[in-house]
Amino acid sequence: MGLTLTAEERAVADGMFGAGAAMAMRIVAESARLLGAPRLIPIASAHIDGALYHGDSGTLFAEKLVEGGARVAVRSTLNVGALDLMGCSRVRLEEPARGMARRMTEAYRRLGCEQSWTCAPYQAGHRPDFGTDVAWGESNAVVFCNSVLGARTNRYGDFLDIASAITGRAPDYGLHRPENRRATLVFDVSALPTTFLASEIAWPVLGSLYGREVGNAVGVVVGVDTHPGEDALKAFGAAAASSGAVGLFHIAGVTPEATTLAAALGGREPEAVIRVTKEMAAKARASLSTAAASDRLDAVAIGSPHLSLAEFDALERLVAGRRLAVPIYACTGRHALAELDRAGRRRALETSGITIVADTCVVVTPILPERLGAVLMTNSGKFAHYAPGNTGYAVLYGSLRDCVESAASGRPVFTDLA
Repeated sequence: MGLTLTAEERAVADGMFGAGAAMAMRIVAESARLLGAPRLIPIASAHIDGALYHGDSGTLFAEKLVEGGARVAVRSTLNVGALDLMGCSRVRLEEPARGMARRMTEAYRRLGCEQSWTCAPYQAGHRPDFGTDVAWGESNAVVFCNSVLGARTNRYGDFLDIASAITGRAPDYGLHRPENRRATLVFDVSALPTTFLASEIAWPVLGSLYGREVGNAVGVVVGVDTHPGEDALKAFGAAAASSGAVGLFHIAGVTPEATTLAAALGGREPEAVIRVTKEMAAKARASLSTAAASDRLDAVAIGSPHLSLAEFDALERLVAGRRLAVPIYACTGRHALAELDRAGRRRALETSGITIVADTCVVVTPILPERLGAVLMTNSGKFAHYAPGNTGYAVLYGSLRDCVESAASGRPVFTDLA
């Protein structure tokens, strides 16, 4: 069965509502045809990953949409960009790339997108209702939206994300369809110590292992007795989407489409059961570090996905007013930064030696100093996955406490052995 467009959709594609909207509709429709979708469906919102500057083509594309009179038809937040527009940190992006990145931000503003600039829009007030169809980009945002909020989205890539936002339409395929959202395998963590599962360090580790084990399949985690908290689910999903191609996970008794194991499986038997052992978890934890054992530490980076206010609370308690020997780069969104400023907390953090990075992140744009053989410590499974290739820094993975104690002492310290 081929793609069928409504009369209104055909009119948009034919240019009745302007050249920009026509280009966007043709992109969405052609994508739907390639994916085998029978129709387009209306969406309630979008989260745009394509506003991160990777090259001039992205800027020119956005400006072409603006020139054609396009505007987003639904609420559309923006993922991180290439610039710290709040002026918290120094981005080393040079001209002409810097100017093109600024032109890109202006184009997306003129398209009507919210200037959110965060990879955690769900913690900045953009939380679509359960069961609604949306078109979100950025892997961690997608997996959180599907898994924790129970909204429905595929992983929308650059250009298709903004095209869907302009048309208010998305291809009807993949995770938009209820039959594709049921779990087909079980990821059993019941053999792991409860102390480990209750620790902050567990969730990036388990997410990294989950992603490698399941790939792009939909699985359900069993053996979690209590809700681990939103930041833990954020960390799990981000790591799973980085090490695999996870767009949706369930946790029995925790996430909204998995009130029970049977509900997550849709009443069917699983195709596979992965029983996680302590040895598997230990190996997954070790794999997040790429640096050789040494006393060298050049930087600490946290906030991938962007730090929540609760995570800043924990950071402040651990720093306890000390002056750090190694800088901590704390990446966050302007929504959190505004709250820190309102409460007068930002200055104390910066006085301690914490560089707050807003609107962007240290693995997508050059912020970290260029140093041969440099070593970075992080508590983020996503940072651990991308930092070696994107920054040139070798990585040490540890808990937030490890990160703070290491920054305070100036060398790697591992205190959290959960």
